[in-house]
Amino acid sequence: MIKRGELWLVNLDPTIGQEIKKTRPAVVVSSNSIGKLPLKIIVPITDWKLAYAGYPWMICLEPDEQNGLAKKSAADTFQVRSVDQARLVKKLGQLPGPLMEEVAAGIAICIEYR
Repeated sequence: MIKRGELWLVNLDPTIGQEIKKTRPAVVVSSNSIGKLPLKIIVPITDWKLAYAGYPWMICLEPDEQNGLAKKSAADTFQVRSVDQARLVKKLGQLPGPLMEEVAAGIAICIEYR
């Protein structure tokens, strides 16, 4: 079972325009208790760039044994999307609760939720 807070490699292709592309890590943000369809809401992860420090929707993720990331990365909450579970290729790890709260706060910024 795929659960909230888990990091997975996700095949995001095909894409259009500026949508984040290719197979890359993503964090599952959908609730474990909802959904009838085999879909998960995910936030794609990209390489960290210093400029992202000024963007509150880009959540910095340091690599560690728990999350399974190989390098400093960013959860791009502006690119949140629902994907079929068939796109989830391989489990990498897990984000701790406080980082999941930061990811949720990043999504809230993007949708102006208060």
